Amino acid sequence: MNRKTLVLPAVVGLLAPVLAACGGSDSGGKSGDAIVVGTTDRFIADEEAPAPIDPAYAYDVGTWNILRQTVQTLMIQPKGDGDPVPEAAEKCGFTDSGNERYACTLREGLKFASGEPITAADVKFSIDRALTIPVEGGPAGLLSTVDTVETQGDREVIFHLNTADAIFPYKLSTPVAGIVNPKDYDKSKLREGFAVDGSGPYTMKANVKSGEMVDAVFTKNPNYQGTLKLNNDKVEIRSFSDADAMGVALDKGDIDVMTRTMSPEQIRTLTAANKDSKVGIVETAGLEIRYLAFNTDAPTVKTKAVREAMAQVINRSELVSEVYGTQAEPLYSLVPATITGHSNAFFNRYGDPNVTKARSLLEKAGVTTPVKLTMHYTTDHYGSATKKEFEVLRQQLNNSGLFDIDIQGAPWDTFRPAEKKGQFDVYGMGWFPDFPDADNYLAPFLDKGNILNSPYANSDIRNTLIPQSRRQADRLTASTSLTAIQDQVAIDVPLIPLWQGKQYVASRDNITGTAYALNSSATLQLWELGRGVSG
Repeated sequence: MNRKTLVLPAVVGLLAPVLAACGGSDSGGKSGDAIVVGTTDRFIADEEAPAPIDPAYAYDVGTWNILRQTVQTLMIQPKGDGDPVPEAAEKCGFTDSGNERYACTLREGLKFASGEPITAADVKFSIDRALTIPVEGGPAGLLSTVDTVETQGDREVIFHLNTADAIFPYKLSTPVAGIVNPKDYDKSKLREGFAVDGSGPYTMKANVKSGEMVDAVFTKNPNYQGTLKLNNDKVEIRSFSDADAMGVALDKGDIDVMTRTMSPEQIRTLTAANKDSKVGIVETAGLEIRYLAFNTDAPTVKTKAVREAMAQVINRSELVSEVYGTQAEPLYSLVPATITGHSNAFFNRYGDPNVTKARSLLEKAGVTTPVKLTMHYTTDHYGSATKKEFEVLRQQLNNSGLFDIDIQGAPWDTFRPAEKKGQFDVYGMGWFPDFPDADNYLAPFLDKGNILNSPYANSDIRNTLIPQSRRQADRLTASTSLTAIQDQVAIDVPLIPLWQGKQYVASRDNITGTAYALNSSATLQLWELGRGVSG
């Protein structure tokens, strides 16, 4: 991964000008010896999502960042780029030439944080449980190629796959494959609330108010056995209502580190700041994408020409320039440009924005203009800039004279359930990959049981191209199938890719390890953080 570390301090108050007169502190976090990390991710348990951090349920970057600290997986993505390596396992590998039988040997003496031994039966329980508990749009799709799980003795686990799956090792590095204790997790129902138990590098204690986890303290697990080296004994994650509030806390020294989601303005301010401050910023390569999704059964967008015309009108370069500047790049496929198998499918099909071509598409389909639509977005999950992004999209589409667009925002805890129920015709979503492979930018949206609960189904993609690509361990060889999928998406337009973004971490100057605090999949690696000497 190409990482650029920017030790670009900011003066106190620049992150949040409203507190410029309040002064600052050089002391860092004020929670004892814990390194305090701020986030705008919200963690809510309610009737719609009663078990937000159960590995069988959780499937967004925020909750996964809780689980990756606490629940151990057989495999893990390495510190830099590369294939996954054994974590709870001592060794893993395919035992056949067809990539359909995968065997792992557990580390000897592996224990849960409670001190109880972990056996192969616990691994089988955890995988079977994730596959059998029904969760609409949940993470079990990552394990869809698992047919049966076999154990041999206390340390041997064998996965029999129902089809070839060369990327299966990556899937075993995700939290849905996390090992849980049958004493803590029921085999047939989700574990409600914010309790989590596992064998990961930390244990967690949550502070919950009115059904929302407002902060969580992660303490070094003395029974942890794995590949990770912990540079701290305790870390606290603190949730903020918005980026401004998080910036205030960093300015004052109430938190030590600020992660997603910072506003574009905060990032620009930090990048341009003077050399005498106590705050710096790190820019890392990121694989986050944003896209528009369609309920292709909805009357307003069921006619493909409407979706094609939107793809023909949207100006990605203008959108990125006006909202994100150098913090993002236009994207013409669901697969980011830096991932093997990427194709500029939408640019190849639609070229530069062209209202005349869009009008022709609609006229040939007999669509009356302007087409009236409401585009929905989440007000909090992807940061405050999302509203401006949708304002720009609305302006572009309405200025064409072909559309009459309204926009409507909602917080994630109501937006996501409504989206899964098909209540939105057009809506904005983001994606932080589960692992850095093109398959993970395609199958989650296009395969059976996809995370969007989308009615769009292309039999060639599902039955031929996705399985075909998974037979290839050499992902360059798989590019032919992967490119064909992207081309078909550009033809059918169930989604419109918009942009891919970079990642940023801001911290007080006495915090070390921030260059690796996030990997390219936006995994928060709390174990990398340490406390040094303030400048």
